[in-house]
Amino acid sequence: MSTHERTYDIVIFGATGFTGRLVAEHLARHHGGAARLALAGRDARKLAAVRDAIAATVPAARDLPLLIADAHDAEALARVAREARVIATTVGPYAKYGEALVAACAQHGTHYCDLTGEVTFMRRMIDRHHAGAVASGARIVHTCGYDSIPSDLGARFVARAYHAQYGEHPERVLHAAGEARGGASGGTVASGLELMEESARDPGVRRLLADPYALVPDGPRGRDRREQMGVRFDATLGLWTGPFVMAAVNARVVRRTNALLAREGGGWGDATYEECMSTGRGPLAMLGAAGLTAAIVGGLGALSVPAIRKVAAARWLPKPGEGPDEAKRKAGFFVSRFFATGRAGTVRATMRGEGDPGYDATSRMLGESAMCLAFDALDAPGGVRTPASTMYEPLLARLRAQRFTLELA
Repeated sequence: MSTHERTYDIVIFGATGFTGRLVAEHLARHHGGAARLALAGRDARKLAAVRDAIAATVPAARDLPLLIADAHDAEALARVAREARVIATTVGPYAKYGEALVAACAQHGTHYCDLTGEVTFMRRMIDRHHAGAVASGARIVHTCGYDSIPSDLGARFVARAYHAQYGEHPERVLHAAGEARGGASGGTVASGLELMEESARDPGVRRLLADPYALVPDGPRGRDRREQMGVRFDATLGLWTGPFVMAAVNARVVRRTNALLAREGGGWGDATYEECMSTGRGPLAMLGAAGLTAAIVGGLGALSVPAIRKVAAARWLPKPGEGPDEAKRKAGFFVSRFFATGRAGTVRATMRGEGDPGYDATSRMLGESAMCLAFDALDAPGGVRTPASTMYEPLLARLRAQRFTLELA
């Protein structure tokens, strides 16, 4: 069945969760007149409550269809997949709840996007479902939120700008985070804790997480090494830097983008890709980078202890389904700076987004990714892919209409 013959353009799976509701509200508010939307989840009563809450401010949402399916019910998921052009899912941790939906979409040629930041889950989907998605034409696109759209789009943007200016590929692409207001979502925390559990049980998982090309199982492999975990003065930035907690996910996604594009006649050669958190200039900035490093390394070390991890999850860390109120979400923002350097010179770019990165910005990113997959003319083939290798220019245009910017600095 062609995706143009489906009943729904976009199904939001997990609409009863905190972020799922934000995605559904965004799509209903901004695209409800253009897209045939439906809400999906396992609890009809909760889905109806979400629909009613959205309809209080978006009256047309009162007619949104409700589809009932459990994340482990392959038959129900297949029914939903056959009816949808695109499924956008917020149901995580994806290692626990994600594979059956990916399998259904890959089998039935249904495009898919999610918010996972779980490297092991993505690698399993590549190993198990990439070939099936290629055959059916389904575009399976992971990391369509703050993990990892800024990194992925920003890296391709600045690398292309370098090539356009100098006629050659850069030798290094760098993403420096450092300016943001917002918190990690409960779903992101749950995914991280699940990944720690996997790593503790399985040495193979630990080896995979240490591999900078974990998401490029069949090459090519470049010159990249492990992500920064200490204090460093970066000459390109002219700033002190420390580790960026999301780099272990983002960098692997960007490298998969480059590998996929290389096979399809694009990419940016064998340039290395790095991420860091910039803290500024001078002695205080150096101390700030040292403090950041100690906090990240110490925090990850503590959470690697099962007893501490259990207590932290129960008492201190945000839980799935929880999130800040609207005023706090709207007050958030992020700034990401990108640099492409090589023998010829340096090109700089900056991406800015309004709203809490883990909630408001992420929900708009996922919603606009789903719109791209449903409606935009995309050249990318099917398979387990990345945002920038699948819908770079259309997604960038859509995000710019939704309070994001990406410009040469």
